[in-house]
Amino acid sequence: MTDLGSRPPGASAMKWTNWDVPTERWLLSGYTRDRRERTVLLELAARTLFPTVIVFSLYLLFAGHSHTGGGFSGGLVAGQAFVLRYLAGGRMDDSSTVSMRPPVLIGIGLTIATLTSFVPLLFGEVVLESDIYTFTVPLLGKIKLVSSLFLDIGVYLLILGVVLDLLRTLGSGIEADVAAAERGQR
Repeated sequence: MTDLGSRPPGASAMKWTNWDVPTERWLLSGYTRDRRERTVLLELAARTLFPTVIVFSLYLLFAGHSHTGGGFSGGLVAGQAFVLRYLAGGRMDDSSTVSMRPPVLIGIGLTIATLTSFVPLLFGEVVLESDIYTFTVPLLGKIKLVSSLFLDIGVYLLILGVVLDLLRTLGSGIEADVAAAERGQR
């Protein structure tokens, strides 16, 4: 048992109110949040759910032609994984999770989607016409590739880039407002 009388006044109260504040970073990013703003539960949930949600978004992307899903819904689910990371870890500006800038991701997605929609014209077909290619891979067996998958990949990258750009833009604005309020500015 500890003698509470030997501690300076308020020392035990500080320990009691900060018992759940994490002492180390769970999410790797270039920005460290104030210890009072962090929670272990949210960081742990983000750390464990992020890869699972990304894999689920890829499942939606690849299953989208035959089942429910596609590039749009897969991109939104992947975007929600990054929103969860943002809520747990802070700024997205210098995050180590995304090495490509959102406008570049938007441009690549838009280019892939546009080129995929016009490629059928080169073969005398209608815009956005989809073909199915079947081939055999030695260890995997028979593979069916649908040309609309490339359109879905472009839409996936486009939507993911838009969500990341919104996080970067809106998130940095919120942090600038908080910093200005701390300095006493309006």
